[in-house]
This record gives sequence, structure tokens and C-alpha cells, in this order.
Amino acid sequence: MLANNNKIAHRKKIMVVFFLCAGVLVGLFGRLVYLMVWRAEHYSELATDLHERERSIKAARGKIMDRNGAVLADNMTVCTISVIHNQIEDPEQVIQVLSKELGVTEEFVRQRVEKYSSMERIRSNVDKGTGDRIREYDLAGVKVDEDYKRYYPYGDLASKVLGFTGGDNQGIIGLEVIYEEYLTGKAGTILTVTDARGIEVDEAGERRIEPVAGNDLYISIDRNIQSYATQLAVQACAAKEADSVSIIVMDPNNGEIYAMVNVPEFDLNDPYALPEGTEENLSTEEQQNLLNGIWRNGCINDTYEPGSTFKIITAAAGLEERVVTPEDTFSCPGFIVVDDRKIRCHKTAGHGSETFVQATMNSCNPVFITVGMRLGVDNYYKYFEQFGLKQKTGIDLPGEAGTIMHNKDDMGNVELATVSFGQSFQITPIQLLTTAASIVNGGNRVTPHFGIQAVDENGEVVEDFSYPVQSGIVSDETSETMRGMLELVVSEGGGRNGQVAGFRVGGKTATSQTLPRNSGRYIASFLAFAPADDPQVIAIAIVNNPQGTYYGGQVAAPILRQLFENILPYLGIMSYNQ
Repeated sequence: MLANNNKIAHRKKIMVVFFLCAGVLVGLFGRLVYLMVWRAEHYSELATDLHERERSIKAARGKIMDRNGAVLADNMTVCTISVIHNQIEDPEQVIQVLSKELGVTEEFVRQRVEKYSSMERIRSNVDKGTGDRIREYDLAGVKVDEDYKRYYPYGDLASKVLGFTGGDNQGIIGLEVIYEEYLTGKAGTILTVTDARGIEVDEAGERRIEPVAGNDLYISIDRNIQSYATQLAVQACAAKEADSVSIIVMDPNNGEIYAMVNVPEFDLNDPYALPEGTEENLSTEEQQNLLNGIWRNGCINDTYEPGSTFKIITAAAGLEERVVTPEDTFSCPGFIVVDDRKIRCHKTAGHGSETFVQATMNSCNPVFITVGMRLGVDNYYKYFEQFGLKQKTGIDLPGEAGTIMHNKDDMGNVELATVSFGQSFQITPIQLLTTAASIVNGGNRVTPHFGIQAVDENGEVVEDFSYPVQSGIVSDETSETMRGMLELVVSEGGGRNGQVAGFRVGGKTATSQTLPRNSGRYIASFLAFAPADDPQVIAIAIVNNPQGTYYGGQVAAPILRQLFENILPYLGIMSYNQ
């Protein structure tokens, strides 16, 4: 009986072990089926990754084109030279060839050839001719991959607007960085099969994932207008020995910018070049600060006291608030006393009796101070905000500066007086031009901009860029009155040097003194638009620290006269004689 019980117990143990083993086997089999069927693709990818070496293929960056399709920023084919340690058969030959062809020391190459790594880059942005010669040596372990380098066909044209790219082909400044997401492409990959030692398997060949090129960017700049404006700025800068000359040309009805010039410009194909003789005397930090200054776009990054061009804003606010009419008469003795301050007119003998229209033509400070006083701080501030002067314009360039204005609570009569004729505060050129455009275009605050549309490599439009417009800045009546008054400034007043034969031009000159007031440094400027009765183009020219004669009417007005003489017919704007 005992023996039978032992046998039964033994059998039970065997059955338990059997079923346990069977369960394990079924589980393993199930796991194997799961891995081979449902997870096969995953582990196949892992195995492929283990045996494949990747090399990146840069995507071509999108071109930047002017409004007529002229290419302003393009790509140049270059090469990247790399070495793979495990694949090199003759290290000394590789070192000698690369040192010779790339113009680098043998020690530099040797450090990379002898380094145990998956891949070492020797040099990028190598010209294609050199890359082709290295490829012809057919050196094992040396890879020559085609790449792209940004190229600017017109050198320094619109350099501070276009910007440039770095070694990784990413935008650094200007439109290149603002529209990075559109211009940059999607990199491709070269996949090479290797054995366990990292040696390429010849029979397996290469597998390529092709890159996707970036989108082309069409911008509002007109290359011909930009070129001619640059030529005029260079001439003026040299003739007046000025520190800089800036010109902006814009469509006042939609904010599209035809040209933006900041002379001196810099070579986009060599943006890190410093002025001759400065490298040895400056630290690395000082060199970078100098470069930042060279790259700086004064039209949007810098503010200045606008002087009498700002009287456009004071006049528009006064007319809109009805504290003055064009026919109102004033008497200018050559000065005006505000609180305890005697503020002089530029004509120390005074203009005598004059209407508001005549005061605008004469650019009479006491009259504009009077208009400012009639408005009062609250109303002046109301229009300052209504005209958009407390906000940035929203231009599609990086680093736009804001207006530097007195706090309302700190603004007394003297501050109000000086602001009324364009002193004691600062504004950017693009802000002033945009505000003037809104006053003469019927009262619509436009957004100044460059971007028009992004187009893919197949010519399909990826995006049409749109920009906000704020209506009702001033009434149609005020806008029409301002156009008429500013036309008289050019035809009969201080802006006579801005007249263009056959065209009606409106505008305002300015001569402002930089701080400190006794520095002897001035800024001459002229803001103008045409045709005066239906503005299609508006522009501003600013000459910073001209030597000799420094008045806006004599220094800046002739610049825009010459510009308009050429671009008005070019834009198809008919003269009144036609």
C-alpha cells in the first residue's frame, strides 16, 4: 500500500514538472512567434542600424528672391571631407593628401585620422573643385560629401536686411533668421552597410534618403531700387563725410518695402571681415562687439531725435482734434516762452504773421509748440497712442527698437513743447516713416514688411504672408489736408530741393542735433511721398553727422529728389505732363 502511494506521488511530481516544462515551452514559443511576427520590423530596424553607418546630406536652403524674381541669396555647392578610422588602409597617404589639398597641417589631419570614432570631419565648406580632386585619389576611409554654402550674388546689397547664415547653414541675422522655418530644408542621409569592425561591405552598396530643399522666399525689395538707393547713399556718405546714411523706400498703402539701405553695408559673402588693421589691436570680445555694430540695421535697431519731420504727427493730431485749421494765423517773433524756458525758432528774427499752412512750410517751432499746447498732454498722448507710436511697427526683421518717450505723468509743458517739434524723445526711422504713411494714405496704419510668399521647389505657394492693417488713424479729411500742406512744403517751402519735375511731391525736412546739444553733431533728414495727391511711394533719407552744411533741406532732400526722378517712372507712376 505504501509502495502504491509512493508511485502515485512520484507520478504527480512528474506530471507537475511536465506541465511546468510544457508551460515554459509554450510561453517561449509564443514569445518567439510574437518577436518573429509582430516585432519583426522593429528588430530588423535595430539590426540594420547596428550594421549601417549614417552620413548626413545637407538640404539646399531656399533662395531669397526680390519681387521680380532676381535671386538675392543662393546656394553654392561645396564639399565636406571626413575620415572613418576603421576603413583607412594607408593612414600616411591619407594624411599627406588631405594636408596638401586642404591646406592644413599634417598634425591637424593626423589627430583626426588616428582618432577611434565612427567618423571625424576634417573640413566643411570645401570648394567643389578641391572635393573632386580628393575624390579622384579613391582613398579608403575618406568620404567626400557634397554640401551647400550660402552665396549672395550682389555682395553687400541689402546686407543688413538679408542677413547671412553660419557654418551650419542656419540664419544669423536679418531675413535669414526671421524666415528660418521656411528657408531651411530637411537633411537627407547616406546609409552604408558595415561589418562588425566598421568596414564597409562593398557588395551591399549605399542607401540614400534624399534631402528636401527649403522653400524659396519672395520679398518686397526691388533689386533695381535697392541698388540705386545704395548708390545715392554711398555718394552722399562720401560727399558729406558722414558717419552713415540710411534710406527706406516703401509703398504707403500696403507697407511693402522696396528698399532699405544702411551705408556702410558689409559683404554678405565675408560677414566676419573686420576693418583693415583692427584685428591685431582688439580682443575677441572687442572684435565681436565691432562686428555687431557693423551688422546693426540703423533703420530699425536704432532710435534718434527726428526733429522737424515729426511735425507731420503734431500737425495731423492738431487738425484731427480741431485745435487748429490750415487758415489759423499765428505770429512768430523768433521764440516762444514756455513756463520759464525760452525756446527759439530756427529763424531767430522770426517769421512774423503766418497761417498754419505757412508755418508748416516754414517749419516754425513756436507755431507747432502752440499747437502742442492747445492739444495738451492728455490729448497729445492719446494721438501718440492712436497713431501707433507707443508700439513697435511689427516689421519682419529682428531687434526692432521701441520709441523712447516721456512717461505721461512726467510730461510737463516744456516736455510737451519740445516733443511737438521733434525733440527730447527718440524714434526709429521705420516707425516715423510708417506713421507718416498712415497719415497721408487715408488713415490706415500699415505694417512695414519684406516677406511676400514662400514657394516650394515645385513652384507651389506654401504661404502668402499677410500683415495687419489698422484703419481710422486719421480721418480722410485730415489725411487730404496733410497731403496738400506737405506738397506746399516741397513746392514752395523748406523742401524745395526735393522737387521732381513733372511730379507732385509732398514732404518734410528736418535738422536735429544729437546729444549733447553742444557736440556739433547733426542729423539731416527728409521724408517725402509721391504723387502728393495719391501717394504710391514714400521714402526717408537720413544723413548722420554730415560735415559742413548739415541742413536737411540741403543735404537730404536732394537724395530723395534724385531717387524719385529715377524710380517714379520705373514704378509706372505717370507724371502730370503725360
